[in-house]
Amino acid sequence: MELHRTVGPANTTVTEVAERAGVGRMTVYNHFPTDYELIEACSTHWSNLNPLPDPERWARIEDPEERLDVALRELYAWYGQTEDMMGKVLRDAPIVPALGELMEERWFALIDTMVDTLLSDGGVRGRRAKRVRAAIRLAVDFWTWRNLTAHGGLKEAEAAALAARAVRAA
Repeated sequence: MELHRTVGPANTTVTEVAERAGVGRMTVYNHFPTDYELIEACSTHWSNLNPLPDPERWARIEDPEERLDVALRELYAWYGQTEDMMGKVLRDAPIVPALGELMEERWFALIDTMVDTLLSDGGVRGRRAKRVRAAIRLAVDFWTWRNLTAHGGLKEAEAAALAARAVRAA
């Protein structure tokens, strides 16, 4: 997990994992026969230590604008706490097949759930719903958060408020 956080999955080798664990390479392969199993174990452990904000809790917020504000504040704070790992994992997902598969199953499915939760009961239909859905997807994206904070110089709360205004404008 620490190697994925510091150098990223693409730059982590089984030899380094074995050295950090104080075991031989074959022991790592015996416990994790495939890259997918190793990455899944790392991801599960890390996720348990760094729980995401809960979209089901957001869904219980009746007012769609309040739901959006709460969700983006919580998500952006979580991104701020997990930037080192999330940046490397999202960077490496397209070039590490096992990671890409896991991200499709878990992360991108969760993003879809977030978007659906934030769009539900907003009273938008037709073409406007398509624009709002696209704006929400952009707002919940890690790279949007990073551009607004690390590159744009905004604090997380400011970035969340700006992203929420962009969604409302859509």
